[in-house]
Amino acid sequence: MNKQAVLNFLGLAMRAGKLVTGEEMVIKTIQKEQAKFVFVANDASENTRKRLTDKCLYYKVPINFTFDETELSLAIGRKRMIIAIVDEGFGRKFEELIQG
Repeated sequence: MNKQAVLNFLGLAMRAGKLVTGEEMVIKTIQKEQAKFVFVANDASENTRKRLTDKCLYYKVPINFTFDETELSLAIGRKRMIIAIVDEGFGRKFEELIQG
């Protein structure tokens, strides 16, 4: 996986308006079955990681813990630990980039 390519694409998705950020907003997006891919910072609390993992497993949404808060925040230009992709095309592209 090319981490920089994923982060660059995350910035592009942000500029395209295809992201939802913040724990509660992401959980609502998952429950409405609008989330296509979820990023959670690997330095998020254990409780937060478990809560989002459980939601993503239940609703069958791919989830990734590769990046820390600093990397995710720099990629989108806002301080965030949790990001959901809400576009089908962007979601597929992130899966391709992460699987290599």
